[in-house]
Amino acid sequence: MRRPRLPVPATAVTVAAALTALTACGGGGVHGTPGGSGVRDPYFPKAGNGGYDVAHYALDLAYDPGAGRLAGTATLTARATQDLSAFSLDLKGLVVERVTVDGEAARWNRTGQELTVRPPDDIGDGTRFRVAVRYSGTPETITDPDGSREGWLRTDDGALALGQPTGSMAWFPGNHHPSDKAAYDITVTVPEGLRAVSNGEPTGERTSGGHTSFTWRTAEPMASYLTTLAIGEYDVTRSVTGDGLPVYTAVDPDQAGASRAVLGRIPEVVEWARDLFGPYPFATTGAIVEDAGDAGYALETQSRPVFPGAPGLPLLVHELAHQWYGDSVTPRSWRDMWLNEGFATYAEWLWEEDHGGDSAQETFEALYDGSYPGDEEETVWAFAPADPPDAEHVSADPVYLRGAMVLHKIRQKVGDDAFFGLIRGWADDRRHGNADTGDFTAYVEKEAPGHDFDGIWEEWLYGDGKPERP
Repeated sequence: MRRPRLPVPATAVTVAAALTALTACGGGGVHGTPGGSGVRDPYFPKAGNGGYDVAHYALDLAYDPGAGRLAGTATLTARATQDLSAFSLDLKGLVVERVTVDGEAARWNRTGQELTVRPPDDIGDGTRFRVAVRYSGTPETITDPDGSREGWLRTDDGALALGQPTGSMAWFPGNHHPSDKAAYDITVTVPEGLRAVSNGEPTGERTSGGHTSFTWRTAEPMASYLTTLAIGEYDVTRSVTGDGLPVYTAVDPDQAGASRAVLGRIPEVVEWARDLFGPYPFATTGAIVEDAGDAGYALETQSRPVFPGAPGLPLLVHELAHQWYGDSVTPRSWRDMWLNEGFATYAEWLWEEDHGGDSAQETFEALYDGSYPGDEEETVWAFAPADPPDAEHVSADPVYLRGAMVLHKIRQKVGDDAFFGLIRGWADDRRHGNADTGDFTAYVEKEAPGHDFDGIWEEWLYGDGKPERP
C-alpha cells in the first residue's frame, strides 16, 4: 500500500454477551462453546473471529449505482477449529435478511460489527460447514484511524471497494483478519454498459435484461483486506508476459492516456521481480486505475493493484512487489505490517539500483543523514518498525522506510548472494501463508548461521530512536 505521508507523534464485545441479546430469530439454550468475537489483534481487536477457518467465499452481488444499493448473498465454506455452539462474522452496516447454516435457517444477532450466528445444531471440532448470509443496503465508507477512507467508495460512475485494514466488512460478511485467508468466487451484476472488475481470473460475462453479470475467481488463498471490487466504465486491456502470465488492466477512460506507458511495463516489472523474489505467486496480474479523486492511496489488492490515477513507475514496482510480500506472504497481525511495506519499499530501492538510479546503499545513507526526499523531519526514527505505537501509525514512515533499512542492514551483514537467497527463500517458505516478525527473524538466523543479528534486531527493528552510525 502507499498512503499519504502521516505525521508521527512522539473492550471487544464477546459472543457470549451477544447471545444474551438474541432476538432476531428467537431464543434458546446455549450448548457448547461459542467462537470468540475478534482475534485480539493488537491494533484492531474486534477484527476477525475465533472458532473457525474459512476456506472459500462465494459472493453473489448486485449493485445499483444510481441508488447506491448493494444486495447479495455471501456463502462461506469453513472448518470449525473447536466445538461451536455459535460463531461471529464481521459485517458493518447493511441489513441482514436471512442466515442459513448447511441449508437450515439459523438464529442470528447484530452487535456493532459482529453478526453472531447460532446454528440449529452444534458444529463439532474439525467439521466443515457452510453459512450463507443474504443481505442488502447502502454500504458504508469507513474512515481509518489514520484518516484514510476505505470500505465502499462511491464514484461518479459506480463504486470502488478497498479493504485495508478493515474495509472489506463494509461490503460482505466474513472473517476479516489477515490471519484467515481463503479462495474466492465473486459474481457481480451491474447495469449494462458498466463493468465489474475484481481479483484473480475473469471466468464469465453474461448480459440479460439490461444487466451484465461478471464472475471472477481467485483460487490462491487471499486475505479479505486484499479483495477489491471496481464498478464503472473502464478501458480493458488483456495481454501476457513473456512467460505467458495473463495481464488484465482496467483503466478509467480519463486516465487511459496517462497510464498507457507505465502499465505497458507490467510484464517487465513482474519478470524483474520474479528473477529476484522467485516464481510469481498468482495465476494472473494487472492493475485497476481509478480516477484520481476516487481513492486517496494505492493498494496492493491481490493480483490486480488499485491506483488512484496513473501511477509512476516506482509506485507500480512497489505494489507489484507486494504480490510476493504482503499478498502471498501475509502478516499474521497488523503489528507485522513492516513485513509488507518494508519489503515493497526495498523493492523500489532495488529497482533503482538495477536501472541506473541510486544504489540501495546510497538511499540508505540519504535516509540516515536526513537528506532523503520527503523525510526532512526524519520521521523515520519516530518509532520501531516492528512496534507501531497505535492503529493510527501502522502505515506511517518507520514501517515503510525504516522497515526497508532493516532489510538493508541484513544485506550488509550477510552479503549480496546470501541476502538475495534469504528474501527469495522467505517468499518460498511462507508462500500463500502468514508470518509474523518472530517468524522472519528466526528464519534469517536459521538460514544465515554464523552471523550475529542481535544488534540489527535490537537497534533497527525494535529499538527506539536513531541507531548510532556503525
